[in-house]
Amino acid sequence: MYNKPLFITGIGTEVGKTIVSAVLTEQLQADYWKPVQAGDLDNTDTFKVKQLISNSRSIFHPETFKFNMPASPHRAAKHEGIEIRQQDFVLPETSNQLLIEGAGGLFVPLSYRFLMIDLIRLLGAEAVLVTRNYLGCINHTLLSIHALQSKGIPLKHLVLNGDFDFDTLNMLLHHLPRNCTWSKLPEFTTINKDAIANAPFQLSPTPITT
Repeated sequence: MYNKPLFITGIGTEVGKTIVSAVLTEQLQADYWKPVQAGDLDNTDTFKVKQLISNSRSIFHPETFKFNMPASPHRAAKHEGIEIRQQDFVLPETSNQLLIEGAGGLFVPLSYRFLMIDLIRLLGAEAVLVTRNYLGCINHTLLSIHALQSKGIPLKHLVLNGDFDFDTLNMLLHHLPRNCTWSKLPEFTTINKDAIANAPFQLSPTPITT
C-alpha cells in the first residue's frame, strides 16, 4: 500500500489514462478522484471508471470542477466565468489508497499561472505516467520525465499502454529514473468489468536495470 496519492498523468491526450485508472483502481481497490472534468458531463471519466469497477471498496469522490466546454480547463473555466485557484483543491478524506486522474498532460493549464504539474506537486502525489506508441512518443515521454524531475515529483511507475516495438521500449526504459518501475498494458479488444478485472497487468514489476 502507498502512503501518498498516485496521480495518473499522461504524455498527452488520448493515451489511455482513464483505462489505466480503472485497472489500477480495481487492482488496488483504491479510491478514485478526478479533480477537473471539462466536457462530456453526461459521461464523465468518473462515471466511466465507476462502471468498470467490480470491487465494493472503492469510493468515487466528486470532482472539484466540472465544466461543459470540452477544452483546456483554463479555457473551459473562463467560458463559465470561473478562475481555477490552487486553494480550491483539497484531497478527499480517505483511509484508502487514493488514485487521482489528471486531464491531458503535465503542462495542461488550469489557469495562466497554474499547470497540471503544479497540481500534482500541490497534492503531494507521486506520478504514474501513461505513454502510447506513436511517432513522437519518445520525445514526449522523456520531456514528461524531465519535467517531473525538475519539479521534484517522484515518478513511481511508467505504464506502456499498447504495443511497443523493441527499440522504442528500450529507449524509454533506458531513461527511467532509478527507483521507477514499469508495466505493460496490452490493447483491449473489449472494455468491460471482466476485461478490467482480468487485465494482464502488474502494478509493480521488478525495477529495471540498465
